[in-house]
Amino acid sequence: MDWKSLTFSYTKTNTMLCTYFRNGAWTPVESRTDDTIALSAFAGALHYSIECFEGLKAFRGKDGKVRLFRPEENAMRLRRSAEFLGIEAPSVEMFVEMCKQVVKENLDFLPPYESRASLYLRPTLIGFNPQLGVASSSETMFMVLCSPVGAYTGGNLEPINCVIARNYDRAAPNGTGSHKVGGNYACSLRSLNIAHSQGYKAVLYLDPSTKKMIDEFNSSNFFAIKGNSYITPLSDTILPSITNKSLEDAASYLGMTVERRQIPVEELSTFEEVGECGTAVVITPVSHLDDKPTLESEEVTRYTYVEEGCGPKSQRLYDFITNIQYGEIEDPFGWTVEVEL
Repeated sequence: MDWKSLTFSYTKTNTMLCTYFRNGAWTPVESRTDDTIALSAFAGALHYSIECFEGLKAFRGKDGKVRLFRPEENAMRLRRSAEFLGIEAPSVEMFVEMCKQVVKENLDFLPPYESRASLYLRPTLIGFNPQLGVASSSETMFMVLCSPVGAYTGGNLEPINCVIARNYDRAAPNGTGSHKVGGNYACSLRSLNIAHSQGYKAVLYLDPSTKKMIDEFNSSNFFAIKGNSYITPLSDTILPSITNKSLEDAASYLGMTVERRQIPVEELSTFEEVGECGTAVVITPVSHLDDKPTLESEEVTRYTYVEEGCGPKSQRLYDFITNIQYGEIEDPFGWTVEVEL
């Protein structure tokens, strides 16, 4: 396999793992070579979006060891999403063990250290039983899938152009925005497709209540650098990103001030660096961000941050996180979990 040419896209691997919650207990974990599933056409996942998922990565380190990055955090976030949906989720221990197992069974697809690529894991929980009424599913299916990936945007730390979607929302106040459920991503597709047709790579949403504060991008959290401060939004309608949480800890460890607070749109003009952050990207710098009255409008206010590459403080944070993930420096936080081969 040409590891250097990997993008963030699907590649068939050896196996996937699955288990079912029925009659108050989980069935034994199955390892399947076929990554298709059979379920009732009346399954709750299909009709009422009773589904939540996670994303995390396995890395082959400089020392030859294989590491997962903060899988317990993903397990706890999945359980939180499942609780919101009213469905059963695996324990933290079961989640982590299945992640380790799927890595072991697909080592052929774990990219070598030199490639700077990784094995992406997609734990997924769906409402499985057939149902007609709107209700939480009584049976669930938990799957752990994997695929080798490169950078989400097709190149490490290549800056992207973005646009604010003032006339669209990703999540509603008191809704599902802070949970990793599939419906949140479906809500972003209309505005994202319009933005793509105009040459933008990503969409930034404002808070759905007032349209005055920065919320998050379509697939990642927002962060900014001002002076020696790492700034990220405080909002109950955005997903609590594990990568963003890690970057906050890293920034503090490296002597920066961390500010999690409301960010007025007008403050965009004062930032030195702006970026997306998430599992797939770690950090993707923003070259310029356009603000329009509506996505369809030709009137534009442009905020410019970098012409090429990445800002120095974002680069330092990116290097720190990825050096931990690839075992190039000591992990001062105990974030990584070794997969014993």
